[in-house]
Amino acid sequence: MAKAAADLAISQPAVSRAIADMERTLGVRLLDRGRHGIEPTHFGSALLKRGTTIFDELTQGLQELEFLANPTVGQLRIGSSESMAAGLLPAVIDRFTRRHPGIRLDVAQTVLGTFDYRELRERKIDLLLGWTPANFSAEDLVVEPLLSDPRVVVAGKQSKWVRFSRLDLADLADELWILPPPDTFPGAAVAELFRAGGLDMPCTPLTTLSIHLCCRLAATGRFITLLPGSIVQFGGRDLYLKTLPIKLPRTSMVSTAIVTLRDRTLSPAATIFIECVREVSRSIVARSRARPK
Repeated sequence: MAKAAADLAISQPAVSRAIADMERTLGVRLLDRGRHGIEPTHFGSALLKRGTTIFDELTQGLQELEFLANPTVGQLRIGSSESMAAGLLPAVIDRFTRRHPGIRLDVAQTVLGTFDYRELRERKIDLLLGWTPANFSAEDLVVEPLLSDPRVVVAGKQSKWVRFSRLDLADLADELWILPPPDTFPGAAVAELFRAGGLDMPCTPLTTLSIHLCCRLAATGRFITLLPGSIVQFGGRDLYLKTLPIKLPRTSMVSTAIVTLRDRTLSPAATIFIECVREVSRSIVARSRARPK
């Protein structure tokens, strides 16, 4: 109660009276008060969930009015997987901020290993950019596929393997690999990739979802890892990484998508940002098709 009063800049008795008035009006108890503090009842939890939606829609409405009054300003909260932040997203942000310098972007890193989309469903972010499993769908989400990002096998530029003109996964069976944890979507996809090639999983002294850690360790030349191709395309030179000449099956591709809440009105800033994401994605697809096979 004291924290709520401080956040609202009112007295603690005023908060207590407001809750008591709500309980009388609704005819149900909203809070349980005990020795261990205060926690919402199931009635209170349900009201809290709906209240979050109501206040979010109100905030979105106010932001839309502000944007209509001045289309050069605004704010957008973006969730991004680490792979997107290391690949596609910087190119999108560079283009977007050149066109709309008055719109502030808040980017939060999200972990998509289990795909619960908690931040999006709790309306802490406006949209999410990341990879999704093939044919992924959820009733409350809108998933817009952008491009199929092929996984590539990479090593540091000091690795002995970068001198080869042709390799197979079997050639690297005894190397030290950095791979995603097996109980995550990326980890399961990688395991299937090795099974499809008739191979056992390689030695993995480290499993992680951290793209940054994979890149830094692979750059030493001691480790091999798998990355979405866009990461190497946009930052491979700066990361001191090189793609190894290993042809992987099309099933190894990662589906990159924009994910939004189905029943949530997108702000004007979100709409123009999404269009910018589409533009950059289309340019990547066009360059890929123009590249000699």
